[in-house]
Amino acid sequence: MGLLLPILLAFLAALIGGLYLLGVFRQRRLGEPPLDKGLIPWLGHVLEFRRDTFKFLERMQKKYGDVFTVQLGGFYFTFLQDPHSFGSFVKESREKLDFSNFAMQLVRKVFGYEAVKEEHNMLQISSNKHLKGEGLEVMTQAMMENLQNLMLHDIGSAADLNTWMEDGLFIHSYNIVFRAGYLSLYGNVPHKSEGSEEQAKEKDRAESEALFYEFRKYDQLFPNLAYGILPPMEKIEAFRLQSFFWKALSVQKMKARDNISRWVSEMQQAREEMGMKESMINKYMFVLLWASQGNTGPSAFWLLLFLMKHPEAMTAVKEEVDKVLKETGQEVKRGGPLINLTRDMLMKTPVLDSAVDETLRLTAAPLLTRAVLEDMTLKMADGREYSIRKGDRMSVFPYSAVHVDPDIHSDPHSFKYNRFLNPDGSKKTDFYKSGKRVKYYNMPWGAGVSMCPGRFFATNELKQFIFLMLVYFEFELKDPDEKIPGIDFRRWGFGSMQPDRDVQFRYRLRY
Repeated sequence: MGLLLPILLAFLAALIGGLYLLGVFRQRRLGEPPLDKGLIPWLGHVLEFRRDTFKFLERMQKKYGDVFTVQLGGFYFTFLQDPHSFGSFVKESREKLDFSNFAMQLVRKVFGYEAVKEEHNMLQISSNKHLKGEGLEVMTQAMMENLQNLMLHDIGSAADLNTWMEDGLFIHSYNIVFRAGYLSLYGNVPHKSEGSEEQAKEKDRAESEALFYEFRKYDQLFPNLAYGILPPMEKIEAFRLQSFFWKALSVQKMKARDNISRWVSEMQQAREEMGMKESMINKYMFVLLWASQGNTGPSAFWLLLFLMKHPEAMTAVKEEVDKVLKETGQEVKRGGPLINLTRDMLMKTPVLDSAVDETLRLTAAPLLTRAVLEDMTLKMADGREYSIRKGDRMSVFPYSAVHVDPDIHSDPHSFKYNRFLNPDGSKKTDFYKSGKRVKYYNMPWGAGVSMCPGRFFATNELKQFIFLMLVYFEFELKDPDEKIPGIDFRRWGFGSMQPDRDVQFRYRLRY
């Protein structure tokens, strides 16, 4: 009996400690947001949250209001749902709300990469140098050449160029944009190793095609991997795919390629100089690939589909594209040179820019999350204040900000290509909700310290693909009356949404 009592006490202490870690004893304190831990210890609401994030948050908002705290997979998340109050989240000091801490945990879980403290600053400095200004011009030119290789390599062949080809619009758009972006960032097969320029380009096409289909497999596992709820067999597949990309994007492989972007090579070199192991740098190369190419292809699909479903928008964008092309003295014709689409040309397309903004407003749904580093006070636009605990996480789901002026709603059929244009052609910045101007009315790239550093390159990728499709191809939906597909709710919070089914279309060269 003397031995049994200490054992029972130790067991009881361990049990109480375990229940504490599971969040069983947490209670709402005075001044804190409403708390809902869910029925399942530790997991909380994570399963419902993953099934349909938007519907879950909508239900919580109706129940508790614009601010509430829920338990998700062992963490407590406070969600801010009022777009008028987003500024208090975006502008809060890094000493209180930190993006880096959350991002480091995510890339460790999903990519196996152990981030360094200087990570965010290194990325910002390199991105500002190579994905803006003159660096962006170089990247835009590389993207143009790779798009031409993927989309127009059959021009001049003996094939019947007037034959209609059929494909799924989503897989076609994602495939082309991803592969061209990958080749622009990670380089091309050297001409010398293949014997000729054309053979090297053919190998680029084949290798990038294989890489894309492996990426799609990983991309489909990504959401559940990020939330730690992958079944055992899918975990094995995820690790296989990780290993594939660590090898395909390895330092040694990259050193054997031509035309590697300065952005990628600089990020690689910086880690070598700080003594990071080569195996860890290989993992970071996969992080960069997913971050840079995981969203642009799906966005290209939505934009192309919206234009096809709205003839007045297609006409307006096509007229603008033709005008820009004509002003440079270029013409698309059989046997003629391929057009050179420059960054300067892409800066003269306000109608296309507006169509891009509207597409992203309707289909981009990132979840912005920060780690709470110290107890803090959240100040709402209406004067209310809430206490937020150290160790929790705070999140904003900007998709709720699409509900602004009266004619805007989340139905994709509400696409209006000119919504972001004033009558004089200038960019519209005044949007309202409940009679009050909304500052953060469209946040597809995140905000504040988590603003996507590659957003200018990504926008150019998207516009270049659409531009080439419009000037070189005729294309149409196989079924003109087919409805716009719904959204795959499993991907809420991870950037650009993906459709719950593909849409069949056909295309052919214009001449």
